[in-house]
Amino acid sequence: MLKVASLGSGSKGNATLIATDKATVMVDCGFTLKETLKRLERLEVSAHDIDAVLVTHEHQDHISGVGPLSRKFDIPVWSTRGSLLSGKCGKLTQYSIIEGFEAFQIGDLDILPISVPHDAREPCQYLFKASQKRLAILTDLGSYTPEIIDTLKSCHGILLECNHDEEMLWNGPYPYSLKQRVGGPLGHMSNKQAIKLLQSIISDELELLIASHISEQNNCQDLVQKSVAEAISWPQDNVIIAGQDEGFGWYSIS
Repeated sequence: MLKVASLGSGSKGNATLIATDKATVMVDCGFTLKETLKRLERLEVSAHDIDAVLVTHEHQDHISGVGPLSRKFDIPVWSTRGSLLSGKCGKLTQYSIIEGFEAFQIGDLDILPISVPHDAREPCQYLFKASQKRLAILTDLGSYTPEIIDTLKSCHGILLECNHDEEMLWNGPYPYSLKQRVGGPLGHMSNKQAIKLLQSIISDELELLIASHISEQNNCQDLVQKSVAEAISWPQDNVIIAGQDEGFGWYSIS
């Protein structure tokens, strides 16, 4: 069994849990230690049960809590060299460097790092495989490549960035330079981009779809659910939302 839950998703902090019967990993930790433990408790998970923290990139909403959590509970950290060299984790006693986006294993969880276009030193996302099931986390990318499409095909679950509605972004309050960054090829994926990507990889094997990293200023959850569901002919309620405050509870792929 492969399952996923979120402590929260958005520009104020991100952390996702992936678990099997034999392993539990956290992808990113962008919350304070106190807030992380509070959110873990809500999901009935102890920090002592986490086997590793995987870093996607060094932006504060993804990495600010990684160092404190790792040091407090002696949790190993996996990161690309670029993200680690940013120094944003502080001193780590246990860490492994992901070289060349090569696959690795934690317990019974096979993990494939995915190179993504984003304005960070060496960003990546992850594909998880266990019990013949595949779950991908794909956020914080301004565009996608043929390699990303190939990796996502035949996934049973996808946690996918739907960061902004393009019209809301360009008519919204952000400074022009920030609009360019968010909407650019190294920024964040819009609803329209996410839908186009989904339409290119959708299959009967996909059973879990979670929209994540949704902007509170330049998007709305109802719009994401409605537009994504219509585009792939799914019931609207089947498109799960990863919220900033509540994240989402455990979902299983079995």
